[in-house]
Amino acid sequence: MRDMLQETRLTVQNLIYPLFVQEGAARREAVASMPGVYRLSPDLLVEEVDAACRQGILAVLLFGVPETKDEAASSAYDDQGIVQQAVRLLKARFPELVVITDVCLCEYMSHGHCGVVRDGRIDNDATLPLLAQTALSHAKAGADIVAPSDMMDGRVRAIRDKLDFNGFSGVAILSYAAKFASAFYGPFREAAGSAPVFGDRRTYQMNPANRREALQEVLADLEEGADMVMVKPAMAYLDLVREVRDSVLCPVVAYNVSGEYSLVKAAAAQGWVDERQIVLETLTGIKRAGADLIITYHAKDVASWLNGG
Repeated sequence: MRDMLQETRLTVQNLIYPLFVQEGAARREAVASMPGVYRLSPDLLVEEVDAACRQGILAVLLFGVPETKDEAASSAYDDQGIVQQAVRLLKARFPELVVITDVCLCEYMSHGHCGVVRDGRIDNDATLPLLAQTALSHAKAGADIVAPSDMMDGRVRAIRDKLDFNGFSGVAILSYAAKFASAFYGPFREAAGSAPVFGDRRTYQMNPANRREALQEVLADLEEGADMVMVKPAMAYLDLVREVRDSVLCPVVAYNVSGEYSLVKAAAAQGWVDERQIVLETLTGIKRAGADLIITYHAKDVASWLNGG
């Protein structure tokens, strides 16, 4: 009777698996602060995705770790860039896989910020054409969904216009609409090599204290053409997940971010928590709050658990 009356159900189909791809071949580099997470060269990425697909995972989110960086993020929109290579490989091998690409410049900028820097400040409007060109290059490679995470104002419209003008109206936009300037991102910045070399990202990422502004950002991105919206991070922002879910009709995505993952891994390594039980409870809570889809580094393990492994 307990199972019959369960209100919220977490399924493998709810999971998006984030992965880091780096240049080269036969390269697997562990991320020290994220046990079980690796930077993978494209050939090993294919093996990892194959294992995930066999567990029933339907979608992956790709982050690029380039060899070269500059102040124009030129490798972000290079048609032979690392993400573009990875997308082509994955779509050739797994045509039914939903391939989502992170669209941001921080990993590709020598200064580590998400936008063009001029006179020590982020130039929002100068950044928009670079983001749009990056999204277009991902679409040309075969991406099904592009996910701008930079938090520049107006970037969804710039990307939508660029995609539509070039014949990619079928490529969806998953906007990091409510992305907060959070302390939970630390391990990711090691994984992606994207820590800013000066200052921080509080001038463009949101104040964690602002609830109404988050909803305003979500509604603005939908007005500009977003197909799906994201709340990031998830665990400390479940009130926002619920408020967004109650306010919009489109799919809502929550990102169970690197710091949330690493905290569980560290506690589990000490024997302080049951990793399987706490991860399943956490993700069920995110789903219960209103998320349709959850991006999580636990995805492959969770898929195995849900499949009876």
